[in-house]
Amino acid sequence: MDKFTRIYLSVLGGIALIVLVAILYESPKVGVLNERLENQIELADYPYRFRVLEFDDGVATLSTPRAPNFSAFRALRLLFPALADEPDDSARLYDAQQELARLQTLAANVVTDDPDVNRIAWKLDERWLRDNDINPDLL
Repeated sequence: MDKFTRIYLSVLGGIALIVLVAILYESPKVGVLNERLENQIELADYPYRFRVLEFDDGVATLSTPRAPNFSAFRALRLLFPALADEPDDSARLYDAQQELARLQTLAANVVTDDPDVNRIAWKLDERWLRDNDINPDLL
């Protein structure tokens, strides 16, 4: 292997390593907050895992399966296949929505109990959508 190829491959490998570290890096605060969420029994038993995506300047961004462009009813039908054929005015769907709201509030409270967290921002969980065969770019 000539000198140019070795240097080229070394630089390319270095860039790949930097990109990999940037993708996989989780700040220690995010890790601590996510561990608190995972240790909350009610949240651990729910089919959706709320998690802290980032922490910056006192703001913890949490994932959510619902947003203005992706309704709670759509999320619930993914989380609970037995609700897939329920009409929007179904009592079962309404109860499931109330439980989702309660657990989302619980997740926020678990995170805001940390003295470094001043407020919560919510972000639609695009990874979860993709895992459920929904393209978030088309919402």
